[in-house]
Formats: sequence, C-alpha cells, structure tokens
Amino acid sequence: MLVVNIPRALCQALLTGAISAIALPASAQATFPQHPIRLVVPQSAGSGGDVVARLLSEKAGAALGTSIVIENKPGANGIVAASSVAKAAPDGYTLMLTGVSQMSFNPKLYKQLPYDPDKDFTYVAPVVDTPFVLVAGKVSPDKTMAQMLARAKAAPDTITYASAGAGNSTHLSTEMIASVAGIKLKHVPYKGSGPALNAVIGGQVDLMTSVLGSALPQIQGGNVIPLAVLAPQRAADLPQVPTLKEAGVDAPTMPGWFAVVGPAGLDGALVARLNAAFQQAIADPETNKKLKDLYFIPLTGSAEQMRDRALADAKVWGEFIDRTGVRVD
Repeated sequence: MLVVNIPRALCQALLTGAISAIALPASAQATFPQHPIRLVVPQSAGSGGDVVARLLSEKAGAALGTSIVIENKPGANGIVAASSVAKAAPDGYTLMLTGVSQMSFNPKLYKQLPYDPDKDFTYVAPVVDTPFVLVAGKVSPDKTMAQMLARAKAAPDTITYASAGAGNSTHLSTEMIASVAGIKLKHVPYKGSGPALNAVIGGQVDLMTSVLGSALPQIQGGNVIPLAVLAPQRAADLPQVPTLKEAGVDAPTMPGWFAVVGPAGLDGALVARLNAAFQQAIADPETNKKLKDLYFIPLTGSAEQMRDRALADAKVWGEFIDRTGVRVD
C-alpha cells in the first residue's frame, strides 16, 4: 500500500481551521445550509471519482450540518456534468467533484468547449490525487518496459493500447510516454476504465495506463503485467516495478487529482466553510485510511492552491496537446 502520512500537527490544524471556518456569523448560519447539497460527479457509479465522492460526502455533510447527495452525470469526458454545474446558482448547493481532465485538459482537447474552466467555476478544495501504472496483458510478449519499447521501435503502430476514452488521463498519459520514448502506438478507446482494463486482461489490446488502485488487484492476481509506475517513487505494494523514469522514459507525471468546485461567484466565506468541511472529512482517520487503501492520496490545501495547480497542469499538458495535435472533436 502506498503510505502517505498526514502529520498530527497538520490534522490538528485542519480540524481547528474547520471549526473556525464553520463557525460563521449567525446570519450566515441561518441561510446556509437549509437543504441538502448536490455533489455532481462526472463519472458513472462505481468509478474512482464516485468512490471518492461517497467516501467524503458523509463526513463533509456532517461538518456542514446537512446531507450531501451524489449525482452521477457521466458523458463527453465530463463536459455534460461541468456544463450543468457552470450554469447552476452560486449558492453552495451545487458542487462538482471534478477531475484534472475537465479543468486542465478539455480546453485544449475540444475546439468548442461549452464552459471556461477558469471563468465559470469557483475552486473550493483539493481532495485526492492518484498514481497511474502502465500494464500489459499476461499474453503479451512484453514483460518489461525495455521489451515493449524495443518492440514498438521495431514495428511502429502495431502495439495497441486501451484508454477509458479519447482525451481521458489514460489516453494522454500513454501518448506522452510514446512521445518522449519516440515510439508510435495505436490507440483503442473504450467507454470507461473498466472495459478498457478488461480488454487488456482479455488480450484484445496490448497495453493500458491505468489508475493504480484499479489495476493493483489484477496485477496481484496475475492478470496483467506491470511495466512501470507513473509516479516519482515506486509503489509500496509493487516494489519490484520501476518508475517510468527508472525505466528510461523521463516523461511528466500524469496528474490524477480530484477537487471540489462550484459555479463562478461563490461567496468567499462560503468557500472557506465548504473547504473546511471537505478538509475535515479527509482528515478523519477512518476516511483517510479508506482512501489510502484504494491508492487515493489525500490532499490538503486552499481553494487558491488548487486553482494554481490546475492552471499549472493545463500549461504542461496543454502544450503537449498542441504539439502532438491530439483532439477529440
């Protein structure tokens, strides 16, 4: 298991900040919240984002004194969900658990995106990050990264790789690996990470860059072969698997973060209160352990820090998308 410890002092600071932020003036307390909050998830039930949303919603709702209702709105790489939230009233009752794709990738992937990530949303709180791993099917002749690279260089466009959809993190990360390594792979998009990983297991495609938490049971079961971990350090549960850099491909690490956002125009005091509630949920020992057990790395920080990270990722991966000409519309 990947161990990410939150120092006791930081946990205490989070809880103290949560209490002070939640203790708003009586007038504010009287107006919010008066009914449940809707947390839109741009993925289907059972997906990584959905799991994170459900793990955090109970504790965050308790901190706010209301319930948080999950609404799954998958479709078009998160555009369906993001567009609906962007049009919602900025009253704190409609939020979204967004991923890096919706905020940092889509503006470059779609020529006519119906929302502006920086203008149509208010960042509320970072929640988790997650590493990725490149895996091959057990019937693949490639048992190491070096073998895969050699085969790809000898026969360009013959090795296939699955993704959870065009423009998804699983797509862009593999394209970045190919670009840096100087190889050409054939993309086979699927509708979701589950079907994509199943295609690798079944031998319909050769490779996939998967969220580590999803791939780990299949790796441990011998159904797929891990070639490299897309993270700065090796995973504790896979100490024998090199990082991408150790395997000879010095590519930028694919960000796998999730964050809570709301419509543009959310009041600053309300943002502080919501941020504190979600940070309190993350710091809860039971929730924190469940996240780590699923290879979700708990994140802490302010709304502004999360916005800065989204903009930084948009710059790095936006330049890559422009350079390679990757488009999905």
